[in-house]
Amino acid sequence: MNWLDLAEQKKPEIIKELQALIQIPSVLDEKEATEQAPFGIKPLEALQHMLNEGNKEGFVTKNIDNMAGHIEMGSGEELVGILCHVDVVPEGQDWTYPPFEGVVADDRIYGRGAIDDKGPTIAAWMAMKLVKEAGIELSKRVRLIIGSDEESGFRCVDRYFEKEEMPDLGFAPDADFPIINAEKGIANLIFSQTGSSETETIQFFQAGKRTNMVPDEAFAFIFGGAHSINEKFNAFASEHGITGEVLPEGPVVKVLVRGKSAHAMEPDQGVNAGIFLAKFLLTLSLTPHSKAFCEFLVMAFGDESRGRALGLGYADEVSGETTLNAGVIHYAPAQGSCTQVSLRYSVSYPFEEKIGACREKLQNSGITLDLGSNSTPHFVDKEDVLIQSLQKVYERQTGENAELLSIGGGTYARVLKKGVAFGMLFPGRPDVAHQVDEYVDIEDLIKATAIYADAIVELAGKK
Repeated sequence: MNWLDLAEQKKPEIIKELQALIQIPSVLDEKEATEQAPFGIKPLEALQHMLNEGNKEGFVTKNIDNMAGHIEMGSGEELVGILCHVDVVPEGQDWTYPPFEGVVADDRIYGRGAIDDKGPTIAAWMAMKLVKEAGIELSKRVRLIIGSDEESGFRCVDRYFEKEEMPDLGFAPDADFPIINAEKGIANLIFSQTGSSETETIQFFQAGKRTNMVPDEAFAFIFGGAHSINEKFNAFASEHGITGEVLPEGPVVKVLVRGKSAHAMEPDQGVNAGIFLAKFLLTLSLTPHSKAFCEFLVMAFGDESRGRALGLGYADEVSGETTLNAGVIHYAPAQGSCTQVSLRYSVSYPFEEKIGACREKLQNSGITLDLGSNSTPHFVDKEDVLIQSLQKVYERQTGENAELLSIGGGTYARVLKKGVAFGMLFPGRPDVAHQVDEYVDIEDLIKATAIYADAIVELAGKK
C-alpha cells in the first residue's frame, strides 16, 4: 500500500481539517471552567469538534466527562492507543499571521497548535480514515485518544484512564521523529520568599503564565524617577539586545521587558523577560527585600538554564542535561515572592539527593524550595517490539535510519503502560512549538499522515 500517494490525494482535506481545528482558540480558561466545561469553553469545543468528525465518518466515539474522548476503529481484544491533545498554550504577541486562523503561506500552515499538537492530531486522524477507506480489517482495536488539558497537567487523561481501559501499547504524535523512547522527568519547583512589612522599591513584579513556556513579557511597578530609570533602561536594553519601555504611572514607574517565548524543555531557545527585568532592576538602588528577590533570580537563572547554580545540574547518556525554566514569577512586598520553575531531569537523575542539595544552597538566603508536582521519567527499552515495529515503519516510509531519541518535554506517552512519542517534527526542522509564528510544513503533515497509517496497520495487524 502506497500510503504517501493516498495521503497526497487527501492534501486539500488535510489542510482544511487542520485549519478548522486551529480556528478554535482552545487555551485553558480557568475563569470560564464549569462542571460541563472543566477547562473552559474552547478546549471543550475542540474536543467535541474531533469527536463529531469521528461520528460523521462512522467511527465509534466516546466522550469522557468533557475532558477527553476517543475515536475507535477495528476489532479484537487488544487495544492500540494513539494519544493526542487539542488544547494549546496561550498565543503570545507579535504574530506575523493571526494565531487562530490557520493561514497557509510559504507551503506552511501557521497557527497556535500547528505543530503542538493539532497538526499531529489531524495527521493521526486522517491516517485512520485512510486505513478505513483502504478496506483493511484490523485484528486489534485502534483508539485515537484525545485530551484537552495536556498543556496544564494531564488532568484530562488522568480522568480518561480512571474510566477507560489502558492500551496494550501505543504512541503519542506530539514530539520528534524518528522515535522518542526516553522522556525526562518533569517537576514543578516552587521557590518562595516571605513577605516584608517595609516600604519596598519594587511594588509589584509579574512574568509568565505557564511553567512550560519561557516568559515573553515581564513588568514591574517601582518607586523612582522615571527620567533616570528610562535612561538606564535604554542603555541596558541596548547592551543586552532586548526591548521594553518605561512609563510613569502615578506615584510609581512601570518597567516592561519583552523577551521571546519558547518551550520549557529548551529554555535557551527563548529569552526570559522576567530574568532580564530582574537583571535591570539590580542596576537600580533597591531596598533589601526587593534586592534579595532579584538577586535570587539572577543567581539561579541569569547565566545558564542547566541548574548548576542551584545544585540541580546533572546529565546522563540516555536523556542528556537537566534544564530549568522560571516560567511564572510573582512578587509583591507583603506577600513575598513565588517563582514557579519547570525542572526537566534525566532518566537516572538522583532526585531526592539533588533537591536536598538545592535546599542546602538556599540556606540563609531567605528563599525556600517546595515541590509542587513531579512526573517521573519515562523509558522504553530499544529491544521492545513496539520500538522495533515503529522503526520498521519509519524506515520504510522515509528511507532513513530510525534513531532513538530523548526529550525534555512530556507527552502522553508517559501515561501509557507501554508507549513512546512518535513524531511529527522531522529531523532538521526547527522546533517552533510554544513560539510566536508556530507552523507546520504541509509536506511534513502529508508525510506524517502516511507514516501513521502504516503504523496503524503494523501495530494493529491485518485479520
